[in-house]
Amino acid sequence: MKFGGSALGIDGSAIAEVIERIIQVRRESMVIAVFSAPLTNYEGKTVSMTDVAIHVGRSYSNSNPIEIDILRDIYEKIAAEYLPQSLYKAFLVDLNKFHKEVIVSLKQAAENRRFVDVTRARTLAYSGEIVMSYLMDYILKSKGLISDHVRIENWPIVTDDNFEAATFLFDDSRKRITYLKQLIEKNDIVTLGGFVGKTVDGIETTYERGGSDRTAADVAILLNDYYDTELDFEKDNAVLSADPKIVKQDLDYVNNLSYNEAKLAGMFGMKILDPVAIKEIDDNGLDIPIVITDMRSPSNLTRIVNHASEESANYLKIVTGRKNCAIVRIESLAASHLLAMLESDKQYHDFVKLSPYKKDGVEISRVLFLDGDYVRRNERHFRAFYPKLEIMYGRGVVTLIGDNMWKIPGIASTASSTVGENSINILNLDAQEETSRILIVVDESNVSAAVRAVHAKRKQIHGVKQS
Repeated sequence: MKFGGSALGIDGSAIAEVIERIIQVRRESMVIAVFSAPLTNYEGKTVSMTDVAIHVGRSYSNSNPIEIDILRDIYEKIAAEYLPQSLYKAFLVDLNKFHKEVIVSLKQAAENRRFVDVTRARTLAYSGEIVMSYLMDYILKSKGLISDHVRIENWPIVTDDNFEAATFLFDDSRKRITYLKQLIEKNDIVTLGGFVGKTVDGIETTYERGGSDRTAADVAILLNDYYDTELDFEKDNAVLSADPKIVKQDLDYVNNLSYNEAKLAGMFGMKILDPVAIKEIDDNGLDIPIVITDMRSPSNLTRIVNHASEESANYLKIVTGRKNCAIVRIESLAASHLLAMLESDKQYHDFVKLSPYKKDGVEISRVLFLDGDYVRRNERHFRAFYPKLEIMYGRGVVTLIGDNMWKIPGIASTASSTVGENSINILNLDAQEETSRILIVVDESNVSAAVRAVHAKRKQIHGVKQS
C-alpha cells in the first residue's frame, strides 16, 4: 500500500483513516506501507514537506539561511497527538538523529553554495519520507498492531549514483532482500519511506518527484519471487475519465486500465501513478496487479493489469492534457543520437517523436518534450547535437487514451474537428494505432478548453458505451 501526501492529509490530519485502511487490508494479507512526505501549510500554501525542504536547501545554498524548525516540528506535533509518552520519547530519539543529518547537510549546502547531489538527497530523505515511515510505525504500534519499520541502515532499495534522479538496480537490491523478508515474517505490517534509495556504497539518493510510487513498485518487484504481491495506491479517488480539476461535469469512473494505458495517462498529465513505476514492472517481465483505491470509499477502485479486459465498450477511456511542453526541431540523424543519449545515459523518457518533414532536402524530426523546463535547462546540450536546432516553447498536448480506440471509426477526425469547432488552433495531430493514443498539440493556454471540448464529445463518438 502506498500513501501519498494527500492521503496523509495536511499535518497528518488523515492518519486515522490511513490506519483504518491498513487494518482493513491486513485482514486478508500482510502489508508493506510505503509513505510519502506529508503535506503542510507553508507561506500561505499547502505544499509537500519535500517542497519545503527544497526551498530551505536552496535558501542555504544562496547564503540566505532561514528557519528550519518546520522540518522537524511537523513530526513532533503529529507524534504528540498520536503517541503515548513511552513511544513518543522513543520516536524523538530517531527524530533528533534525523534532524542532525538535515542540519549537517544544510551547512554543506551553505559552504559549497550548491544544493545538489547527496546534500540534497539527505536533506529531503531525513526531513520527509524516512521520518514519516518511522513515525507511522510508532503510531501503528500504539494501536496494538504488530508492526516494524525498515531501518535506513538496512535499506533494500539500491540505486545508481544519480543522486537526484536515481535508477533502481534490481540485482543489487535483491542481494539485500533478506532483511526485508525477516521483517515481513515477524510482523503483520512493515512501514517504508518512499522516494529514497541508497547506492551500493550506502549513500542516500532520491528518485525524481513521484518516486514513492516507484518505491512501492520496486518492493513488489523484489518480493514477487517469494509472495503473491499486489500494489494498492491509496488516493482521493479512483481513476476518472479526465482530470476533475479541468472537467467538472459528466466524469466517468474508469474500472480497468492496461499497463500501457496507465503509463500513457501518467505521462500525459493524469496523476494516477508515476509511469516509470509501471515501466519498471514491465521491464522486469512481471505482471503484478495494481489497484488505485479511493481511500474513503474503498469499494470504488480502478484495476490496472498487463492487458486490460476488452469486455467494456468504452474504448476511449481517458482524455487528458499537459501544459508546459516544447517541440524541438532537429535533423533526424542528430535526433536519433540525442534521444538515444537521453534514454540510455539520462534515463529520460518524457518525449514523443512526431512525424518528420523535409527542409532543403534534409529530413527534420519533430520531438515533443513533455517538460519545457527540462528543455530550457538542457538547451545548450541539445544544441551540441545540432546547432540549427529550433525550439518552440509554450506548447500543450491533449491526449486521447485507449488501447482499442482504433475500433472507433473516425475518432481522430472527430476529435480534431471538435477542437477546431471551439476556435482552438491545432498545431500538430499525431494518431497511431500501435501506441493507443491520439495527440493534439495546441498552445498551452488552450489545453484545458480543448480537454473539456473533447471529453464532452466522447459519449457521442461511435463505440463509446452510454452510461
